[in-house]
Amino acid sequence: MAEGLHFHHNNFLGIPPENSSPKSPFVIFPVGYDSTTSYKAGTREGPAAILAASRQVETYDDELGFEPYEAGIYTHPSLEITTKGPKEMVEQVYRAVLPMARKKKKVIMLGGEHSLTFGVVKAYRQVYKNLSVLQIDAHADLRDSFEDSPYNHACVMRRISEICPTVGVGIRNYSIDEAKFIKTKKVPVVSAYSFISGETSIDEILDRLTDTVYLTFDLDGFDPSFMPAVGTPEPGGLGWYETLKLLRFLAERKQVVGLDVMELCPLPGQISSDFIAAKLIYKIIGYLVAQIRKTN
Repeated sequence: MAEGLHFHHNNFLGIPPENSSPKSPFVIFPVGYDSTTSYKAGTREGPAAILAASRQVETYDDELGFEPYEAGIYTHPSLEITTKGPKEMVEQVYRAVLPMARKKKKVIMLGGEHSLTFGVVKAYRQVYKNLSVLQIDAHADLRDSFEDSPYNHACVMRRISEICPTVGVGIRNYSIDEAKFIKTKKVPVVSAYSFISGETSIDEILDRLTDTVYLTFDLDGFDPSFMPAVGTPEPGGLGWYETLKLLRFLAERKQVVGLDVMELCPLPGQISSDFIAAKLIYKIIGYLVAQIRKTN
């Protein structure tokens, strides 16, 4: 490489190759799939927008006092999309993630629509038998079927609940059938109001999870005044600081094996949502790296 020249690295955060090798413990896994969204389409553009915005994120975390990227963050090539339908797409996600889960990589899927999460959870569940899932979301996503598909994005947590325990936080919109399912099956669902007001504490949320956790974060869990670039916005959502507090406590008290950030639907001329999503991912990585440092 010519002396004195600087080159742009087209990966998450734009970090140098020595910190973004396939041997890295963290793997950014972009899947720009958007097939079953039921309101505003466009989440297929989410991963690319997050990656572009991430290169504007400062690598020093002032809260933690170090640069988490030095632990190693590999940006995986985007998964090719199939037109065979959501069931086949979920299966392809599962097949792609399973080898990484077996190597104990912390995969961070960038969505794309929420239906894809089932494929990742299915892979991690095969490796970690005591897995549970923390869902941050505006919607329960517990329908058995929607628009003639049990693999619709509105059904993702129903499918996941069939293979491992789940806890939903930030939930503020669901159907009467979902309400009956929640009551009958005693599914832990914490409304946004209950969490924000302190009616349900972080301790209560974490106590409902197993020791091994997968985190799925639908960006409409945030309030739309703060995160407008989602396909199905709901008023009354979570804010930045209470969310980070929950995520930091999660990282400190549980083994977080993987996660996703889903449903960014980029808005032309509105870049703050893209940046917030990228910053959120880096904050979570930072919390996880902090725990790795404590145990090493």
